[in-house]
Amino acid sequence: MTGAHDETARRTRRPGITEALEALGTGAYLVDEQGRILAANSGVERLLGRRAEDLVGEDAHELLHRGAQGQPLHVSQCAMRQAFHAGQPAQGDDDYFSRADGSVLPVSWLIVPYSAGDRSPTTLVIFHPRERTGSTEPRPEGAAEPLSELERLALLAETTSRLTSTLNVDEILRRLVDLVLPRLADWAVVDLITEHDEVWRTAVVQSEEGRLVAHEELQGPMPPVPEHSPMPLSRALRGVASALVDPDVYHSPPDSGIAVEQRRLFDATGIRSAVVVPLRGTREVLGAFTLGRADKPGNFTTADLPLIEDIARRASLALDNARLYQRQRAVAETMQNHLLPQMPRVPGLQLAVRYLPAPDASQVGGDWYDAFSLSDGATALAIGDVVGHDLEATAGMAQLRNMLRAYAWSQQTPPSRIVERLDEAIMPITDVSMATLVCARVSRTSDGTWQLTWSNAGHPPPLLVTRDGLTEYLTDGHSLLLGTGVSVRRPDATVQLPPGCTLLLYTDGLIEAPGRTIDDGLDRLRHHAAALAHRPLPSFTDQLLRRVQPPGLDDVALLTLRTPKESRPGNAPR
Repeated sequence: MTGAHDETARRTRRPGITEALEALGTGAYLVDEQGRILAANSGVERLLGRRAEDLVGEDAHELLHRGAQGQPLHVSQCAMRQAFHAGQPAQGDDDYFSRADGSVLPVSWLIVPYSAGDRSPTTLVIFHPRERTGSTEPRPEGAAEPLSELERLALLAETTSRLTSTLNVDEILRRLVDLVLPRLADWAVVDLITEHDEVWRTAVVQSEEGRLVAHEELQGPMPPVPEHSPMPLSRALRGVASALVDPDVYHSPPDSGIAVEQRRLFDATGIRSAVVVPLRGTREVLGAFTLGRADKPGNFTTADLPLIEDIARRASLALDNARLYQRQRAVAETMQNHLLPQMPRVPGLQLAVRYLPAPDASQVGGDWYDAFSLSDGATALAIGDVVGHDLEATAGMAQLRNMLRAYAWSQQTPPSRIVERLDEAIMPITDVSMATLVCARVSRTSDGTWQLTWSNAGHPPPLLVTRDGLTEYLTDGHSLLLGTGVSVRRPDATVQLPPGCTLLLYTDGLIEAPGRTIDDGLDRLRHHAAALAHRPLPSFTDQLLRRVQPPGLDDVALLTLRTPKESRPGNAPR
């Protein structure tokens, strides 16, 4: 295997993917864009007698696809391989897979594009022994035509792929409803239990003439869950059991406020047959999921329960993950809000700061800024980024910032010496592995001009913009990032700040984006900053963020400073 394939396989063989494949309940494996197997479940081992780890890295077509007599198939004769190359969902019922003992297994198969949680395209392959035909087992009177086994597996695969590829609760619910309506029902209802143990009817959606219509008048807060009620929704919200429901169940005298709300739902929607299933997380009950049929032909039967419960399990996993990320994000943002300081008031200078957390909770963490007055009357400025994107990085950021404040206040030394002391202490004292930093001081000279002295430890260079829109990146004073273990002398650099100029200190989330080089990002920042040079500083800062449009893959910290417009001699940027 190539190194690139090794890396793809390592990323794909993580617990979440394995669990998703196991949940399908039949043979399933993932292949990369070359058709090599990335992961396989125990269903493959059971049906083909091949160990999952032995399959990884093999070409699925060469290893498995066979003719009826066990003969190898040329690609042009293999319907499955041709469908794979087309890159679209497809299925087949007349193919054969090779077993480890040399025999062949007649299979029905389904392939669908699959999100494996990274940017590499993958395809999910699901197969099972070919169905026997001619079953005469009668269906209950009034029951709808059931999905075939292949259609059921296709729906479950699509559910897994679509629901687990987002960490936004609203988006998960939107996708869930889109998956089941109108395929299984014409009404879908989701009741979620909040973190304060309150029930909220989050979604009531109807499939009507090919479109999905949300009925907000039926949504909103619900009464508390009764502890001992035998009614279907109450039992589902306690995580007890799934149930088939018809309107008569809720036309008897209600035993709770939830029963009253259920009667109102059935009366308003005209649902004549429904299924209510719990949404169970790994630690708690998350809510309940109801599918209802009003105009759609056929009633739900017990044969429908396993499929809907399988869908609910996948939805619960996605909701559980989304809630976990939201909690982590809330904690990290709270820490950031408390740890990132207010700006000092410095006569003659204007300061503005902005912090944009990344949308992914796991990315919140190590970006920070600081500004504070020093004992000699100068103002210290700092911007930094602790390596890592989690709560540990946020805690490390706080340690680094506090140490910088202590060193800067207690010793009247240039920024380079402060950076050196931080580098000496970062490994033995803090939990920070590596970090980038710009440490600077702004002071007023005897002739009334403002002077900036700085030292840069592996951080993007500050940007200086004159009031006339001339720009210069301050690339002097640059050295290695903190935490490398290499002891180096840190340089200082000094520049006179022109009247009315704007200084930008920022983290790399402002200039880095997929598909763009760092130079592209720096040029983009330079051009927009120059165009906004005449704006008041708060407007300059806000408009700059809007125009640059950070991609949101990382945090962004931005500190801007503006000198007064008084006419004093100074060195303008070139």
